[in-house]
Amino acid sequence: MKRIKFVGLDVHAETIAVAVAELEGEVRSIGVIPNRCESVRKLVKKLGPVEELRFCYEAGPTGYVLYWQLTALDAKCEVVAPTLVPVRAGDRVKTDRRDALKLARSYRAGELTAVWVPDAAHEALRDLVRAREAAKRDQLRARNRLTKFLLRHGKRPTRGSKSLDLELHELGEEGCAFRTAGATSHLVRLLTRSRAHGRTSYAARAGHRGSSAVSAPADA
Repeated sequence: MKRIKFVGLDVHAETIAVAVAELEGEVRSIGVIPNRCESVRKLVKKLGPVEELRFCYEAGPTGYVLYWQLTALDAKCEVVAPTLVPVRAGDRVKTDRRDALKLARSYRAGELTAVWVPDAAHEALRDLVRAREAAKRDQLRARNRLTKFLLRHGKRPTRGSKSLDLELHELGEEGCAFRTAGATSHLVRLLTRSRAHGRTSYAARAGHRGSSAVSAPADA
């Protein structure tokens, strides 16, 4: 007869607090292990036959790496929704050990709600979407910084939202780098160049229009 062990894991970036609850008996704390693949492998081996183990931990910033490590060792694991973990009234003391004990106890009682765990392809797509959103936010912040700098120097866009892109294009490689990366260092170089030459592209375009107006009568 299998002696099922319900293992609660309180997972952090560097450590994992471990607690075990058997079908009959008290819930006990195993201790804290490093959050490393080799330490997880040793933990599974220490707790007994893998077919008797049931692991669970809360979804969080560490992602699903631990889930993939445990399933690769043929251990059953569930990632649970942290907002749906039952909390006792008045239970305000929160430590890694107590959290692991609570997870093991609640898992044994069937009180936890598992979340869907994405596979490698879905997780890669999620990373791509997150990276694009972060890049767009960086681009918007960089745009706003440069627009405000131009505004402080009396330079206002006159042709809508595309005027700033044209401004960066006419500033050459530095403007392209600023538009792509949105880094502060590129902004500093842009400011230095603008002050050194005493111009911006707005002034350059104004000068070009003035020279065209003067040369027109001569051509006539």
